[in-house]
Amino acid sequence: MRNTLMMLVALMCALNVCADLTPAADFNLQKMSGKWYTVALASNAQWFVNNKAGMKTGTAVIVLTEGGDMDLTYASLKDDGSCFRATHTARKTETRGRFTFHSQVGNNDNVMTIVEVVNDDYALLHTIKTKEEVSEAFIAVYSRTPESSEVVQQKFTQLVLEAGVLPDNAVILPQNAECPAV
Repeated sequence: MRNTLMMLVALMCALNVCADLTPAADFNLQKMSGKWYTVALASNAQWFVNNKAGMKTGTAVIVLTEGGDMDLTYASLKDDGSCFRATHTARKTETRGRFTFHSQVGNNDNVMTIVEVVNDDYALLHTIKTKEEVSEAFIAVYSRTPESSEVVQQKFTQLVLEAGVLPDNAVILPQNAECPAV
């Protein structure tokens, strides 16, 4: 019985990974551009589950390119004082608020949807990461400040459940110092 229940939960999660979430109706990349703090993350991906306990806030800088794509630069200060940095150019799709990019770090293809955004406060992002024909949902909360409100955290929890991510695999990240500018 327990195995059947676990298989059912896994199937529901797999089906939800492929769910087509609608991007924010009022999405405007120019208004979303600038510095954000990554304040919450969630995923059922094994690498995330194994590492979530040590994760802390980081920054994400969004820049609108001349062609309407999105340059993303992530930075997160590690415990040893070094910085993890990653940069992607997310290409716009025919659907406003949805972008695609390939991650060299994870060697995966990504479809990122801006699910909800209040440009001076927070953004909820849903990304499907696909590697070797395996797709996994990844949820992020960006905030203009290093903290998010209770209301934003509730919206995050709701999106996590809608995406089929197990509640135990969602984390509000503790604050962290920022990486020095390069």
